[in-house]
Amino acid sequence: MMAIGLAIGCFGWLGMTQPANAANFNSVSFKAAPVLIAEARNRADDKLATEFGKKIDLNNTNVRAFTQYPGMYPGLAATIIKNAPFDSVDDVLAISGLSDRQKEILRSNIKNFTVSPPEDTFVEGADRYNNGIYR
Repeated sequence: MMAIGLAIGCFGWLGMTQPANAANFNSVSFKAAPVLIAEARNRADDKLATEFGKKIDLNNTNVRAFTQYPGMYPGLAATIIKNAPFDSVDDVLAISGLSDRQKEILRSNIKNFTVSPPEDTFVEGADRYNNGIYR
């Protein structure tokens, strides 16, 4: 009889939960001060705001940019990229192995080129040859 009473008493407690007492960590945690920046910027946007966004930068542009000029894509564009970096726009005419026709194409488009120091954002990896844009 006592065993039955004990069993019923134990089962009776199953439906009642004990209240949990947990510590509030907000009072002991360290709150970081927010980091404020003057203006969100990245180097690619800064570069595009310069002449780079209007002309082909021989040191930073990929081969696809040359498609807008007849005779340059893909062969001549790949040759230019392979021989970069250049110190001036006229250095592109001094690439060894260029045919007279290729030099003529370069001269006719020289006003569309610019040169700036190579920027990792645009030249790292193989992005200058294959930038992953497929149409």
